[in-house]
Amino acid sequence: MHPLLFRAFLAIDINIDPTFAEFGPFTLTWHGFFTAVGIIAGVSLSVWLAKRDGIPTEIGQEIALVGVPCAIVGARLFYVFEHWDKFSDNPSDIVFRITEGGITLYGGLIGGVAGGLIYALFHKWPIAITFDAAAPGMLLGQALGRVGDLINGEHWADASGLPWAVRYVHPDTLGEFGAAVHPAAGGYELLGDVIIMLALLFVARRFFKTPGMIFATYVVAYALMRFFLSYTRTNEQVFHDIPVPQLLSGALVGIGLVAAAILAKWPGPITPEYAERVWGDLDEPPPPPKSGEAAHV
Repeated sequence: MHPLLFRAFLAIDINIDPTFAEFGPFTLTWHGFFTAVGIIAGVSLSVWLAKRDGIPTEIGQEIALVGVPCAIVGARLFYVFEHWDKFSDNPSDIVFRITEGGITLYGGLIGGVAGGLIYALFHKWPIAITFDAAAPGMLLGQALGRVGDLINGEHWADASGLPWAVRYVHPDTLGEFGAAVHPAAGGYELLGDVIIMLALLFVARRFFKTPGMIFATYVVAYALMRFFLSYTRTNEQVFHDIPVPQLLSGALVGIGLVAAAILAKWPGPITPEYAERVWGDLDEPPPPPKSGEAAHV
């Protein structure tokens, strides 16, 4: 027997109904369930981190109450834009079938960040510090959401003979039935999200001295990971033969680097709690602000 065929027998079979529960006409998939779990866990982590850096809990919760709905709307609208052929005959499905899946992570990131940024700017809150706290929580939410993707098989991937390949055998699966494929979204990306999150929590928060650098690192690191993972996925929309997620990844790497350069010069207001955590003893104040930089608060 060919070695690749033998290893295919070692693939992990997933025989789970994509539908988590039904409540009359309302259908909740595993994707929707873990998305909700991810939102709750991610927001809780971000609010806790923000509080440690001097952002009151109520402010963190307010930003989340704005950012989360904006993320959901952005994720859905981006998916609809990419797959308009699925909705052109029944536009009501855009709203009423969202719990069955059909959201795009990049749309959620863009929508959530834009909503939170506008709201924080309007209230003149310490944006860079807040976004640094948000980054690990966003990654936690993404990772938990990918568990639902793994169960449902929503993101098709290349065939694989590796022992950790997955094979969807439930008749209602959204994956490619019976084929052993790379666990691109629910495996590789989930693992990558966790690794980046841990790096931000235990390395970046310890060594980065400028507000906003953690969030900029998150944007660049995630975009690079997503760029290369596109090579293992097969059902992505393309623009001039280039997967749309790769185009967005390239754009986000550039945006993240530009944001890092801007924040290095204008980090914005700095709370006493942040200064004490980053620079230590407040009897030895941090370096004075650079030209154009906001004073510490």
